[in-house]
Amino acid sequence: MRRKLVVGNWKMNGSRAANATLLSGIVAGLDGSDAGAACAVCVPAPYLAQCEAALSGVALGWGGQDVSAHASGAYTGEVSAAMLADFACRYVIVGHSERRACHAESDELVAQKAVAALGAGLTPIVCVGETLAEREAGQTEAVVSRQLQAVLSLLSGAQVAQLVLAYEPVWAIGTGKTATPQMAQDVHAHLRAQLKQKDAAAADTVQILYGGSMKPDNALELMAQPDIDGGLIGGAALKAADFLAIIDAAG
Repeated sequence: MRRKLVVGNWKMNGSRAANATLLSGIVAGLDGSDAGAACAVCVPAPYLAQCEAALSGVALGWGGQDVSAHASGAYTGEVSAAMLADFACRYVIVGHSERRACHAESDELVAQKAVAALGAGLTPIVCVGETLAEREAGQTEAVVSRQLQAVLSLLSGAQVAQLVLAYEPVWAIGTGKTATPQMAQDVHAHLRAQLKQKDAAAADTVQILYGGSMKPDNALELMAQPDIDGGLIGGAALKAADFLAIIDAAG
């Protein structure tokens, strides 16, 4: 049985003071709880050291929001997988829709970033998802399949088992709109079927998160679906009470 996973994506938010308050609130809420779900926060790179100091020994992992496809060199502003590992990161988000849209990241580049992350012992959270126009055109499955296949084509079955996927319908991110549980489940099931074509054993273990405006009031219903294994949480991850409520719903 796959363990649920709840990951907070802080995006470009935070300060040392605000982070300290948020992290201490989450840690206090987790302390002594019997949460059955794994949980983590993916934070802006300047705050990784703060997370490492605050969360070492705590049942809350941490990670980056992006990673370079390159190991090192003349790539100003980039952060390598080895650098993330140097701060004891466990996770890194790759291919978030905001990176694809705002930084023109191609499916191939996202795949290369996933490979780089795996090479450094990180767990890449590979994001896929369609725009509103693509959904209305009936292209949802074709779009997410193309995005996922670019990654799968570079990996062995053993490496596939080390991935986390996140389905994030672009039209539901930060808009307050959410895919219905059945809409989300349909896409998650499609993604798992595609994983099975690559490696059946890996497909049974890979966690597929929902990443489209999951909140405390819809988390339980979404995560009750058989192929929704947790959430990639945006706005609600910036409030300790909301984030803890989603973790509780996952447990």
